[in-house]
Amino acid sequence: MKSTFRIDSTRLLHMAIIFLQVFSVAQVVWWFVDQRSYAANNANQVRTLYTHEMVAAQKLYDLGVSPQQVSDIFPHAHVENGVAALTEAALADVDKAQASHVNQYAWESGFFLVVQALAILVLWRGLTTEAKIRAQQDNFLATVSHQFKTPIASLQLSLETMMLRQVSPVRFQQLSQRMLDDLRRMQNMVAKILDSARLDRGRVHLNKERLSLGEAVRHVLGTLEDIARRENVNFDVDIAPGLEVRADPMAVDGVLRNLIENAMSAMKPTGGGTVTIRGYHGGSGDAVFDIKDTGVGFEPGQGAKLFDKFFRIDNHGGRDAAGTGLGLFIVRRFMHFENGRVHAQSEGPGKGATFTVIWPVAQES
Repeated sequence: MKSTFRIDSTRLLHMAIIFLQVFSVAQVVWWFVDQRSYAANNANQVRTLYTHEMVAAQKLYDLGVSPQQVSDIFPHAHVENGVAALTEAALADVDKAQASHVNQYAWESGFFLVVQALAILVLWRGLTTEAKIRAQQDNFLATVSHQFKTPIASLQLSLETMMLRQVSPVRFQQLSQRMLDDLRRMQNMVAKILDSARLDRGRVHLNKERLSLGEAVRHVLGTLEDIARRENVNFDVDIAPGLEVRADPMAVDGVLRNLIENAMSAMKPTGGGTVTIRGYHGGSGDAVFDIKDTGVGFEPGQGAKLFDKFFRIDNHGGRDAAGTGLGLFIVRRFMHFENGRVHAQSEGPGKGATFTVIWPVAQES
C-alpha cells in the first residue's frame, strides 16, 4: 500500500511539474509578445515626439530662423525647400532600436522555450516509460503468479491422488514424472528471475575458459530431450567440428538453454515442429550460432524488442506465452558481458524465427 502511494505521488509530482513547465512556456510567450508590443509603443512615442519637434522647427523657420540654427536647436530636423522634416538617420535609428529590442527578447525567449520544451519532453517520456514498465511488471507478476499456481495445483493433485488411493506402479510413475516436471518448471522460473536480477544490476562475475559449442549444445539438448519428445519437437543439429569459444560455462549454458527453450515454446501453438541448430565460423573467425524454429514467428519490426525485459509478443498463445518474458533478456545480458552479439529475425507471424548469436573467436592462451 505504501509502495503504491509512493508511485502515485511520484506520478502526481511529474504531472504537476509538467503543468508548471507548460505554464512557464505560456508565460514566456506572453512575455515576448508584451515586450514586442512595448518596443512598438516606445517607437511610436519617439516618432510622435519627433513629429512635435518638426512642427516646432517649422514654426521657428517660418519666424525667420535660419535652417542651420533650426538644425542646431533640433538635431533630428533639417530644412529643405522651406519645409522642416525628420532626417533619414533619425528614422533609421528608431527602427533599429525597435528591431534590436525585439531581437533581444526573441533570442532570450526562444532559448527559454527550447529549454522548457526539452524539459517537458524528458518528463513526458519518463511518465510514458514508467507507465510502460509498470504495465509490464503487473503483467509479469500476473504471469508468474499463474505459472507458479499451475504447477503447485498439479503437485497438490498428484500428492492427494497418491495418498488417498492405491495407485498402480504405472500410474505412480506417471504421477512422479508429472511432479518432477512441475518442480522443474518452478525451478526454471526461479532461476530466470534470479539471473535477470543479477544481470540487470551487473552483479555477475564470469570465468572465461575454452569451451566446445558442440559439447555445450549436446548437454543442453540432453536435459530437454524428454520435454521435446512430449511436445513433438525435433532437433536438427549441425555444429562445425572444433567450433570453440572462450566464454563462461554458465553464460554459454544460459544463452543456449534460453534460446532453445524459446524456440520450443514458439512451436507449442503449432503442436510441435523442428528446431534447427547450426554452428559455424563467421567471416571474421567468430563463432556464429543460429537457432531456427518453425513456430509462430513475429513481425519483422519486433526483433529488437524481443530482448527487452518482460517483453512478450502474445499473451494468448504466442512466443513465450507460457514464460516470464525474461529468457531473451537474460540472453542479451549474457552476450553483453561476453562481448558478443545476438539478434532475431522473422519473415512474419506463422513463418518461424531465427536467432543468431555471435561469440568472439577463441584466442590462444
